[in-house]
Amino acid sequence: MFICGGAFEGLEEQISKRLTKDHISLGFRATPHAEVQKSNLLAEVTHDDLLEFGLIPEFIGRLPNVVGLSELDAEDLVRILTEPKNALIKQYKQLFAMEGAELEIREDALHAIAVKAMARKTGARGLRTILEGVLLNSMYDLPSLDNVSKVVVDETVIEGENEPYILYENKQQVVGAAE
Repeated sequence: MFICGGAFEGLEEQISKRLTKDHISLGFRATPHAEVQKSNLLAEVTHDDLLEFGLIPEFIGRLPNVVGLSELDAEDLVRILTEPKNALIKQYKQLFAMEGAELEIREDALHAIAVKAMARKTGARGLRTILEGVLLNSMYDLPSLDNVSKVVVDETVIEGENEPYILYENKQQVVGAAE
């Protein structure tokens, strides 16, 4: 069971202190304490690190298995958006289909969503917030629009430069930045 992931900002510093406590840096080629590999520090977490971090023993005792998690990269976030059975993209496509319109989210948009979530340091939890921020107006307006066949989202929409492109069935009208 995943309970406390991402809730310990600064824990890496505590682990680094423990790992470098007995390490003596002498000479020109010595590795200073600050140069400990931060990417794998959370994999070295122990109950003692959590105690030193400031958690009370009663809480630590309720976490019998402590495992460090690595950060998700952009590719992982794109996979989370698209691959699971109930992936966010599939959910939004279904919502748009209920209004008779197809939702197309292009590859560059998926990557831009992932990059934005990483920049905000919200990880997978922030993906829904980003998508909803981009699609909310379209979802609100869609029931009152006639003959909408498709709503298209590309990178410029995610970056806030354009609104989602709305394509109508008669293919003569296009609303959005593609005009």
